[in-house]
This record gives sequence, C-alpha cells and structure tokens, in this order.
Amino acid sequence: MEIVTQYTYEKKWSKISRHEAMNIIEKEMPETDVEATWEYILAEVKKGKTITLGDCRFRLDAESEK
Repeated sequence: MEIVTQYTYEKKWSKISRHEAMNIIEKEMPETDVEATWEYILAEVKKGKTITLGDCRFRLDAESEK
C-alpha cells in the first residue's frame, strides 16, 4: 500500500514515506497527536477516501492498487 500526498497548490501527487507524513502532520496540525492522526489517515484512505489536513491531501496511490 502506497500513500501519496499533494499540497493544495500542487498539481502532481507524490509518494510519501511514513516519516515524511509524520513531519507533514506535525507541521500542519501541531496541536494534534501525530501518531493517532496518521492511523486515522491510513484507516480512511484504505476506504478510498482522500483526507485533507491543512494544505495537504493524502490518498492511496492508484498505481499501487493495480
């Protein structure tokens, strides 16, 4: 399972590691529990949803599902 991310001002989705995602979560939502937020994002993208957190979106990579 590959997670991709895109800032609202970008046109291209980019693959992201867990470590990079944690940094983004911490930057976008410093007052939240980073680990719990990451687990929530994983649970929701597995359902096919796109999650927006501040200026950043997360979703499953469509290419990795083939």
